[in-house]
Amino acid sequence: MTDTAQQDRVVIFDTTLRDGEQSPGATMTHDEKLEIASMLDDMGVDIIEAGFPIASEGDFNAVSEIAKNSVNSRICGLARANITDIDRCWEAVKHAGKPRIHTFIGTSPLHRAIPNLTMDEMADKIHETVTHARNLCDNVQWSPMDATRTEWDYLCRVIEIAIKAGASTINIPDTVGYTAPMESAELIKKLIETVPGADEVIFATHCHNDLGMATANSLAAVAGGARQIECTINGLGERAGNTALEEVVMALKVRNDIMPWTTGIDTKKLMNISRRVATVSGFPVQFNKAIVGKNAFAHESGIHQDGMLKNKETFEIMRPEDVGLAGTSLPLGKHSGRAALRDKLEQLGFEVGDNQLKDIFVRFKELADRKKEVFDDDIIALVRAGGGEDEDDHLQLVSMKVTCGTGGPAEATVEMEIDGKDVSATCEGDGPVDATFKAIRENFPNAAHLELYQVSAVTEGTDAQATVSVRLEEDGIIATGQSANTDTVVASAKAYIHALNRLLVRRGKVGEGADAKEISYKDLA
Repeated sequence: MTDTAQQDRVVIFDTTLRDGEQSPGATMTHDEKLEIASMLDDMGVDIIEAGFPIASEGDFNAVSEIAKNSVNSRICGLARANITDIDRCWEAVKHAGKPRIHTFIGTSPLHRAIPNLTMDEMADKIHETVTHARNLCDNVQWSPMDATRTEWDYLCRVIEIAIKAGASTINIPDTVGYTAPMESAELIKKLIETVPGADEVIFATHCHNDLGMATANSLAAVAGGARQIECTINGLGERAGNTALEEVVMALKVRNDIMPWTTGIDTKKLMNISRRVATVSGFPVQFNKAIVGKNAFAHESGIHQDGMLKNKETFEIMRPEDVGLAGTSLPLGKHSGRAALRDKLEQLGFEVGDNQLKDIFVRFKELADRKKEVFDDDIIALVRAGGGEDEDDHLQLVSMKVTCGTGGPAEATVEMEIDGKDVSATCEGDGPVDATFKAIRENFPNAAHLELYQVSAVTEGTDAQATVSVRLEEDGIIATGQSANTDTVVASAKAYIHALNRLLVRRGKVGEGADAKEISYKDLA
């Protein structure tokens, strides 16, 4: 690689398995960490920070196994500024074809006060620990935690010490998301100009999103001379999260005119790993999240939909196919116009004249005012049933009884009617809703995956009516159900059954003469 090409290359350092997993509730299993690491390696991530080996035996084993299995990526482990941490880190990463030790210490006044070290004592500790790490591994990264709130002179001093001790990458963390883009760029630029030996190492940036500026701060740091961005899938991380890998990679791709830098990431694999991380971490991606959110390539406004149908570039600055999506989505709702409705009807196989479209559009608007989202089966019902909004309820709740409390597992008995046949099942579960859903699945076996279960109160007080939303996915087909009731468990059961009914309609497997009870989702093609 030429010197110019090296200057244009931005190294992607992914810390989903370390900083990302530190999000409260986002802990991953050993197998899940190995799976995500394999996907990161395959996607072209330069460096994978696989974990914090000293934190637990499980973390050590995961980092060690990831190091042994890595094919392309450099594998990094995190260590505090002490010999024990660094030795443990090296034992885990040494199996990698390309290992790295990342050691850190908090250098701001607030962080120096925690171990009660003077500036000189901390400086000595940095020299000792970085030297020790370099004697073990030829690739060492050092971070002054809370760098953006560290005194300028002291920051320069300790960075110089780390470089002389053998660190080849100096990471500048904005640990609490405090800085702003102009400050981020200027800080990196001044450090490179000021610190002796700075031109011989790679400067990295690690930005948190407390003020919503992590991605902007990271890209600004690159403009200032940083050539490594530390990030996570979906921006997962402590508090409000980190710089999102998918955001920086696509920003560099789309705005190459003003940010002329490249990465080795295969962008077509972004969506798959985003969804997998969301599943294993339990942190769903917000709908309006840049690049990978459900609505990132969805257009509901009539003006936008009309523009998209005429020329996609009118409202999309990148192709959904570039991040692993099949294409643009034009969800129908109360903001949609005739052009989008006609397009949807054509997709569903209906050819309608102008007068018929006008009639359907009027009824569609009435329906859209009553519903958050209008689905394909709703449109089919408008055309076929003269405006009826609901599909036939092939699955119906007849009655249910739930027992729960501190005395043992919850138990639910659910009686349903499936195409005129009465069925009943009793199941235990981890709470009343889990027991209820198990009983419904016992009555009507299915392989649908529960993507969303959400409860919200319509009114205040102990007698509040709860609205429950359920979203199911099966082989790429998504259906939602919703119900409201003052009994949350009853609302949950009805919402789940509603979603199953919609899934049957979407699959087109229930029609005149069909028996829904005989259809298992496992058999659906």
